[in-house]
Amino acid sequence: MDESEFSMLAENLFESLDQALETCGADLDVEISSGLLTITCEATGTQIIISRQPAMAQIWMAAKSGGFHFNHDAGEWRCSTTGQTLQEMLSGALSRQCESDVRVHF
Repeated sequence: MDESEFSMLAENLFESLDQALETCGADLDVEISSGLLTITCEATGTQIIISRQPAMAQIWMAAKSGGFHFNHDAGEWRCSTTGQTLQEMLSGALSRQCESDVRVHF
């Protein structure tokens, strides 16, 4: 994947994430700035950070449960170690950090 394709995919992902997080029903503060999407769980004050890594053509997620790297594969962002989708892993991380069931669909 070249840099322009990655940039387009990452931009689309961030827009989809922003919309999904705003409508998921959880009390979240979402901020996008300089290739970072920062999600603050208001109930616990904890954060999840999703970042673009153009040199690696990856999306990275940092949560209390650890750091995860995602590659674009067959139309989805999949974890390089678990094979789970970003959607699955983000929903799980949000549920743990918000201490309630949170599902994001994007």
